[in-house]
Amino acid sequence: MKRFPWILTVLTVLALILLIGLGVWQVERLKWKEGLIAAADAAASKPPAPLDQVLSEGDLEFRKALMVCPGLASAPFIELQSIHDGEAGVRLISACKPAGADFSLLIDRGFVGDGVTERPRVVETTLPLVMVGEFRTFDKPGAMSPAPRDGRFYARDTAAMAKALNVTGPVRPEAVFAVTAVNPEFPALRPSAPPAAFSNNHLGYAMTWFGLAIALVGFYVALLRRRTKKDIS
Repeated sequence: MKRFPWILTVLTVLALILLIGLGVWQVERLKWKEGLIAAADAAASKPPAPLDQVLSEGDLEFRKALMVCPGLASAPFIELQSIHDGEAGVRLISACKPAGADFSLLIDRGFVGDGVTERPRVVETTLPLVMVGEFRTFDKPGAMSPAPRDGRFYARDTAAMAKALNVTGPVRPEAVFAVTAVNPEFPALRPSAPPAAFSNNHLGYAMTWFGLAIALVGFYVALLRRRTKKDIS
């Protein structure tokens, strides 16, 4: 009679613990992601509120704020390479120091397709502009991100953009996307915020790990039965 396969059993148990642990971890990630999506949906569904109120709420992601940006409609801008609804183009980014604030915001005024060569005029003015902006947060560009060239940016780098726009004083790190028209006289500039990009594949990952665990148990049981039949014969 062959000896009981202790080494195989120990390795199987360890692998089973690992697979089940990975499955449980994906279930926990699923719950976390569902909570994140629910929070984002709740924030996006709230009506716009005054800027100071929105800032006091703490969590700014997807929150819409009503603000006054003097001179924004004719402010200097930099261009950020982007794609909107499958169309290549640029987004125009300008600095805004909201009325009564001691900080600046970088406002994404909207998207312009590559086929449009015109741009909004740049004129120094303090004419107030009332707008609604949606706050979004982005990771800092990595070391492999292309550097700006020919006046065009290829990554959303708040510090570098603020420097290029000659902004002095503190600048908040969030991006603010205009969701109301900043330049209604220039319809080629389309204000918009990018859609939420939440991938939620954790249930599938969890089922994969649990499925591998079940397959491992089946393989182990089948191997033991085969050894048992050989011993009997």
